Amino acid sequence: MNSTPRLLNRVLIGILGILMVAAGTLLLLLATVPAVGRWWRGWSAGAWSNWQDALARTRFPGQPESWLWLVLTVLLAAVIGAMVAWIAQQGKGRANLLAAGEDPGEIPGNVLIGGGVAEQVLRAALADRADVAGATVATYERRGQPALRVRVQPRQGVAPHLLAADVSALVEALDAVVGKRTPVLIHISSGARSRFGRAERVR
Repeated sequence: MNSTPRLLNRVLIGILGILMVAAGTLLLLLATVPAVGRWWRGWSAGAWSNWQDALARTRFPGQPESWLWLVLTVLLAAVIGAMVAWIAQQGKGRANLLAAGEDPGEIPGNVLIGGGVAEQVLRAALADRADVAGATVATYERRGQPALRVRVQPRQGVAPHLLAADVSALVEALDAVVGKRTPVLIHISSGARSRFGRAERVR
Protein backbone atom coordinates (compact mmCIF):
# COMPACT_ATOMS: atom_id res chain seq x y z
CA MET A 1 0.00 0.00 0.00
CA ASN A 2 2.95 2.35 0.31
CA SER A 3 5.11 3.84 -2.45
CA THR A 4 8.29 1.95 -1.67
CA PRO A 5 10.15 1.32 -4.98
CA ARG A 6 10.01 -2.47 -4.74
CA LEU A 7 11.23 -3.10 -8.31
CA LEU A 8 14.23 -0.84 -7.82
CA ASN A 9 14.97 -2.50 -4.49
CA ARG A 10 14.91 -5.96 -6.08
CA VAL A 11 17.19 -4.82 -8.91
CA LEU A 12 19.69 -3.28 -6.50
CA ILE A 13 19.61 -6.32 -4.22
CA GLY A 14 20.14 -8.56 -7.25
CA ILE A 15 23.14 -6.53 -8.41
CA LEU A 16 24.59 -6.49 -4.90
CA GLY A 17 24.08 -10.24 -4.61
CA ILE A 18 25.86 -10.88 -7.92
CA LEU A 19 28.79 -8.70 -6.87
CA MET A 20 29.07 -10.47 -3.52
CA VAL A 21 28.95 -13.90 -5.16
CA ALA A 22 31.63 -12.83 -7.65
CA ALA A 23 33.84 -11.45 -4.87
CA GLY A 24 33.39 -14.57 -2.77
CA THR A 25 34.17 -16.82 -5.74
CA LEU A 26 37.31 -14.82 -6.52
CA LEU A 27 38.51 -15.02 -2.91
CA LEU A 28 37.87 -18.77 -2.86
CA LEU A 29 39.81 -19.27 -6.08
CA LEU A 30 42.67 -17.09 -4.83
CA ALA A 31 42.93 -19.22 -1.71
CA THR A 32 42.72 -22.62 -3.43
CA VAL A 33 44.02 -22.29 -7.01
CA PRO A 34 47.68 -21.22 -7.37
CA ALA A 35 47.25 -20.26 -11.05
CA VAL A 36 44.51 -17.77 -10.10
CA GLY A 37 46.82 -16.30 -7.44
CA ARG A 38 49.59 -15.77 -9.98
CA TRP A 39 47.16 -14.18 -12.42
CA TRP A 40 45.83 -11.86 -9.70
CA ARG A 41 49.30 -10.70 -8.69
CA GLY A 42 50.18 -9.92 -12.30
CA TRP A 43 46.88 -8.18 -13.00
CA SER A 44 46.89 -6.11 -9.80
CA ALA A 45 50.48 -5.00 -10.38
CA GLY A 46 49.61 -3.87 -13.91
CA ALA A 47 46.45 -2.09 -12.74
CA TRP A 48 48.38 -0.25 -10.01
CA SER A 49 51.03 0.81 -12.51
CA ASN A 50 48.39 2.11 -14.93
CA TRP A 51 46.73 4.06 -12.10
CA GLN A 52 50.00 5.68 -11.12
CA ASP A 53 50.65 6.63 -14.76
CA ALA A 54 47.17 8.14 -15.04
CA LEU A 55 47.76 10.21 -11.90
CA ALA A 56 51.07 11.43 -13.27
CA ARG A 57 49.51 12.46 -16.61
CA THR A 58 46.61 14.36 -15.04
CA ARG A 59 48.41 16.59 -12.57
CA PHE A 60 47.44 20.23 -12.20
CA PRO A 61 50.01 22.56 -13.83
CA GLY A 62 52.79 23.14 -11.31
CA GLN A 63 51.14 20.92 -8.69
CA PRO A 64 51.87 17.32 -7.66
CA GLU A 65 48.15 16.48 -7.22
CA SER A 66 46.00 14.97 -9.97
CA TRP A 67 42.57 16.25 -10.92
CA LEU A 68 41.38 12.62 -11.01
CA TRP A 69 40.99 12.78 -7.25
CA LEU A 70 38.57 15.69 -7.72
CA VAL A 71 36.58 13.66 -10.25
CA LEU A 72 36.47 10.69 -7.86
CA THR A 73 35.28 12.98 -5.05
CA VAL A 74 32.43 14.31 -7.21
CA LEU A 75 31.43 10.78 -8.23
CA LEU A 76 31.49 9.62 -4.62
CA ALA A 77 29.34 12.58 -3.57
CA ALA A 78 26.86 11.71 -6.35
CA VAL A 79 26.72 8.09 -5.18
CA ILE A 80 26.12 9.20 -1.59
CA GLY A 81 23.36 11.56 -2.74
CA ALA A 82 21.71 8.76 -4.73
CA MET A 83 21.89 6.47 -1.69
CA VAL A 84 20.29 9.12 0.54
CA ALA A 85 17.51 9.65 -2.03
CA TRP A 86 16.97 5.89 -2.26
CA ILE A 87 16.75 5.55 1.53
CA ALA A 88 14.29 8.45 1.67
CA GLN A 89 11.96 6.57 -0.70
CA GLN A 90 11.64 3.57 1.61
CA GLY A 91 8.33 3.25 3.39
CA LYS A 92 6.79 6.38 1.92
CA GLY A 93 3.04 6.61 1.88
CA ARG A 94 2.43 6.49 5.63
CA ALA A 95 -0.31 8.84 6.73
CA ASN A 96 -0.88 10.50 10.09
CA LEU A 97 -4.50 11.54 9.51
CA LEU A 98 -7.41 9.10 9.37
CA ALA A 99 -10.37 11.46 9.05
CA ALA A 100 -11.11 15.18 8.98
CA GLY A 101 -14.36 17.11 8.99
CA GLU A 102 -16.19 20.15 10.27
CA ASP A 103 -17.53 20.21 13.82
CA PRO A 104 -21.37 20.20 13.64
CA GLY A 105 -21.61 21.84 17.05
CA GLU A 106 -22.26 25.46 17.91
CA ILE A 107 -18.58 26.41 17.83
CA PRO A 108 -17.22 26.32 14.26
CA GLY A 109 -14.04 24.34 13.67
CA ASN A 110 -12.56 21.18 12.27
CA VAL A 111 -12.29 17.72 13.79
CA LEU A 112 -9.15 15.76 13.00
CA ILE A 113 -8.70 12.08 13.89
CA GLY A 114 -5.17 10.80 13.71
CA GLY A 115 -4.24 7.43 12.29
CA GLY A 116 -2.71 6.48 15.62
CA VAL A 117 -6.20 6.31 17.14
CA ALA A 118 -7.31 3.55 14.78
CA GLU A 119 -3.98 1.76 15.07
CA GLN A 120 -4.06 1.67 18.86
CA VAL A 121 -7.74 0.70 19.07
CA LEU A 122 -7.43 -2.19 16.63
CA ARG A 123 -4.16 -3.42 18.11
CA ALA A 124 -5.67 -3.40 21.60
CA ALA A 125 -8.75 -5.30 20.40
CA LEU A 126 -6.65 -7.95 18.66
CA ALA A 127 -4.07 -8.26 21.43
CA ASP A 128 -6.60 -9.86 23.80
CA ARG A 129 -7.54 -12.63 21.36
CA ALA A 130 -6.16 -16.08 22.13
CA ASP A 131 -6.27 -17.10 18.46
CA VAL A 132 -3.95 -14.27 17.34
CA ALA A 133 -0.18 -14.58 17.76
CA GLY A 134 0.53 -11.02 16.64
CA ALA A 135 -1.06 -8.04 14.93
CA THR A 136 0.13 -4.77 13.44
CA VAL A 137 -1.97 -1.87 12.16
CA ALA A 138 -0.70 0.99 10.00
CA THR A 139 -2.29 3.96 8.24
CA TYR A 140 -1.32 4.69 4.64
CA GLU A 141 -2.34 7.18 2.01
CA ARG A 142 -3.94 5.49 -0.98
CA ARG A 143 -4.94 7.63 -3.97
CA GLY A 144 -5.09 10.69 -1.77
CA GLN A 145 -7.27 9.01 0.85
CA PRO A 146 -6.25 7.37 4.16
CA ALA A 147 -6.45 3.59 4.34
CA LEU A 148 -5.65 0.99 6.98
CA ARG A 149 -3.53 -2.12 6.67
CA VAL A 150 -4.20 -4.74 9.32
CA ARG A 151 -1.65 -7.56 9.38
CA VAL A 152 -2.58 -10.51 11.57
CA GLN A 153 -0.65 -13.66 12.46
CA PRO A 154 -3.12 -16.34 13.58
CA ARG A 155 -2.16 -19.28 15.71
CA GLN A 156 -1.98 -22.69 14.14
CA GLY A 157 -5.37 -24.20 13.39
CA VAL A 158 -7.32 -20.92 13.25
CA ALA A 159 -9.62 -20.54 10.23
CA PRO A 160 -8.48 -17.48 8.24
CA HIS A 161 -11.94 -16.59 6.90
CA LEU A 162 -13.41 -16.48 10.40
CA LEU A 163 -10.56 -14.33 11.65
CA ALA A 164 -10.93 -12.00 8.65
CA ALA A 165 -14.65 -11.66 9.37
CA ASP A 166 -13.92 -10.75 13.00
CA VAL A 167 -11.36 -8.14 11.95
CA SER A 168 -13.85 -6.73 9.45
CA ALA A 169 -16.40 -6.41 12.24
CA LEU A 170 -13.88 -4.51 14.36
CA VAL A 171 -13.16 -2.16 11.46
CA GLU A 172 -16.86 -1.59 10.84
CA ALA A 173 -17.30 -0.70 14.51
CA LEU A 174 -14.41 1.73 14.19
CA ASP A 175 -16.04 3.26 11.09
CA ALA A 176 -19.23 3.77 13.05
CA VAL A 177 -17.35 5.63 15.78
CA VAL A 178 -15.27 7.72 13.37
CA GLY A 179 -18.22 8.42 11.09
CA LYS A 180 -16.33 7.58 7.92
CA ARG A 181 -15.82 4.38 5.95
CA THR A 182 -12.09 3.70 5.55
CA PRO A 183 -10.58 1.31 2.98
CA VAL A 184 -8.87 -1.58 4.74
CA LEU A 185 -6.45 -4.29 3.65
CA ILE A 186 -6.63 -7.31 5.95
CA HIS A 187 -3.48 -9.37 5.59
CA ILE A 188 -3.40 -12.78 7.27
CA SER A 189 0.00 -14.41 7.09
CA SER A 190 2.14 -17.03 8.73
CA GLY A 191 5.25 -16.16 10.67
CA ALA A 192 7.76 -17.49 13.12
CA ARG A 193 5.02 -17.91 15.71
CA SER A 194 2.38 -19.40 13.47
CA ARG A 195 2.54 -22.02 10.74
CA PHE A 196 -0.39 -21.09 8.62
CA GLY A 197 -1.32 -20.38 5.03
CA ARG A 198 -1.61 -16.85 3.78
CA ALA A 199 -4.75 -15.01 2.82
CA GLU A 200 -5.60 -11.42 2.02
CA ARG A 201 -8.90 -9.66 2.09
CA VAL A 202 -9.63 -6.12 0.92
CA ARG A 203 -12.72 -4.28 2.04
